[in-house]
Amino acid sequence: MSTSAAAVPRLSSARWPVPEERRTVTVLFVDIVGSTALVDRLDPEDVRAVQRAYFDTVAGVLRRWNGVVEKYVGDAVMALFGARESDGFDAYRALRAGLEIQPALERRPLTEGGALRVRVGVATGEAVVELPAARDGGHGVASGAVITTAARLQEYAPPGAVVCCPTTRRATTGLLTQRRLTPLTVPGRAPAMEVWRVAGPAGQPAARHDSPLVGRRRELATARDRIVQAVRERSSQWVTVTGASGSGRSRLLHELTRAVDVVDGVPVRWCVASCPPHPHEPLAPVANLLRDLVGLGPADPSSVARERLSGALTGLLPPARLATAVPALERLLAVPDTTASAAAAWFHEVLLRLAAQRPLVLGVDDLDRAAPAVDRFLHALFTAAAARELPLAVVTLHGTDRADVLPVARGRRCHVPLRPLAPVQTGRLLRQLLVRAGQPVDRLARLLPLVGDTPGHAVAYVRSLADGADPAAPQLPEALGRAVGAEVDRLDGVRRAALMAGAILPDGFTAGAVERLLGWAPGQARPALAALRATDLLVALPEGRYALATPALRRVAADRLPRRLRAVFASRAAGQPGSAGQVVRDAVGPVCRVATRPETPPAQSGRADPSATASFPVNAAPAAPRLDAARRSDSRPATEDRPGRSAGDRGLPAGRSAVPVGSAWWSPASGAARSDRDDAGTGAAAVRPDRADPPGGSATVVAGTAA
Repeated sequence: MSTSAAAVPRLSSARWPVPEERRTVTVLFVDIVGSTALVDRLDPEDVRAVQRAYFDTVAGVLRRWNGVVEKYVGDAVMALFGARESDGFDAYRALRAGLEIQPALERRPLTEGGALRVRVGVATGEAVVELPAARDGGHGVASGAVITTAARLQEYAPPGAVVCCPTTRRATTGLLTQRRLTPLTVPGRAPAMEVWRVAGPAGQPAARHDSPLVGRRRELATARDRIVQAVRERSSQWVTVTGASGSGRSRLLHELTRAVDVVDGVPVRWCVASCPPHPHEPLAPVANLLRDLVGLGPADPSSVARERLSGALTGLLPPARLATAVPALERLLAVPDTTASAAAAWFHEVLLRLAAQRPLVLGVDDLDRAAPAVDRFLHALFTAAAARELPLAVVTLHGTDRADVLPVARGRRCHVPLRPLAPVQTGRLLRQLLVRAGQPVDRLARLLPLVGDTPGHAVAYVRSLADGADPAAPQLPEALGRAVGAEVDRLDGVRRAALMAGAILPDGFTAGAVERLLGWAPGQARPALAALRATDLLVALPEGRYALATPALRRVAADRLPRRLRAVFASRAAGQPGSAGQVVRDAVGPVCRVATRPETPPAQSGRADPSATASFPVNAAPAAPRLDAARRSDSRPATEDRPGRSAGDRGLPAGRSAVPVGSAWWSPASGAARSDRDDAGTGAAAVRPDRADPPGGSATVVAGTAA
């Protein structure tokens, strides 16, 4: 089976100023078992009919899980997940699609002998992807060894099975049950590759909340006080916790469940769920709330579910209604799609009755991934509880770019934003994490410039060290790379291009510098940079300058650029007054790959060879939309407040000049004054606070305002 990409005309698109990216993608190969024997015994017209029905069935399943059918090779189908954009769960979607293909074929017998049998192989790795061509039928859209790996895995898979590589397995740990198979020997590669057979979904994964909570005392107190108010005053409250990826939203929710378990001697009942990446199971978060309520595990059979539901609802509902409610709620647990709306109505009534008995708090994490049906369910429940004056609170957690559109009365809602940590807080968190992981504390100085001001990034790096990562040169942890990559992929092509250009410039770059790298007209970068600042991906500096928000974001964004485009940027940077191509290399440093492979050689300084760059287009950006004066980024100072947030909530250290990322977030100040007494005696680099927060605290919490 050939996996080489055919030569196709390059597609230019104003939507994608940077038309190619190095991306981590998941590749799925599926092929028919015994196709040669099948073709030999069928008439050619029957073969054509079987193939059409087979391709139609497989492609339908792949599209359901957001896969892009890249090409058909004989009887094999190759699909890409995460080719153009990703939410960090591409490997999960690919495996779920692979698991669904065989049952879909069995429901549609295509031959007289019964359903077709298939093998499925799934691999995750780096590829160069042509973004404008990332659509069904975009033959040759991706290139990389991951394609060959997926094809080899498909050939190795048992009939009717789905197998995956170690990278895919790690990306889906806790989401799917998997079993190790005999390692696969691939010609020309050593050692043998581990292979895992995927059995099925594992339900809602158990979250790890063993890291210390640092710098979140005010936020915790604000959310706790609103829940206590709901209990004491029987006044329903809606608490919205927002923060960037890695800001500690889930950790704060876990701490809330421990901090508010009893109010004035009255026990508080909690139901907590996260929103899984189920694009076609819109009520899955509601079903997870029900599971948490009755104490169901992901592997519990239907008989256990029926027993738990009956036990929880006995005495809560009249016997006649109980006989109808239990089967309906069983269906919600089994198939949480739009057909379970009636079951969701039963659960709505159950929750109201529970709140009438004792205080009830619902916590829903990752509301970004929720379908509108979940918003409607929560709002209807909250409205009914408020009308009945029940002690109920709803705590939702999501990113900063999701608008809270629920019409909750101002006196009943509270917005708790999670601000970036101060450097002293990040240092304290890293030190505690290293001690708990049994790692030397002197590694703090090396980790601090990689972590920045984000607690989740600190947790990811320390866990990678505990798992055996090289402490001398820590690579970007895979999980962190997926999360940050998802933030980048939420951007359109123009903003993504501006972010990648800024990632290879030193801190303190201007809109003009971005325009020169991308070949844009003057003024075209300003709206994109203003939008990136509004979503906390850029930090606004004085005099109209910018810096990327976190070191991990810089690494991921810069790592997306192909080598030839880096050469183009280096050549254009060399034409800037007082700079040279070296500035691009200094800002990026060694390319940090999530996958283990040799680093990409840096671009040569000076002007690039035109013959090496002329064939790689940098598409012109579309004309910048006109903005009104209130939103125009060049008509206000960089420190001006935006509605609903404080100015300077994320910034560079006070008095810091625009320097490359290598020294962006810390200062090896031997003999310098310590900024926090907890740092004394560690031998680590001294840390400077970068904002006016008090030691141990964080930015002021905005309470009682619209989310």
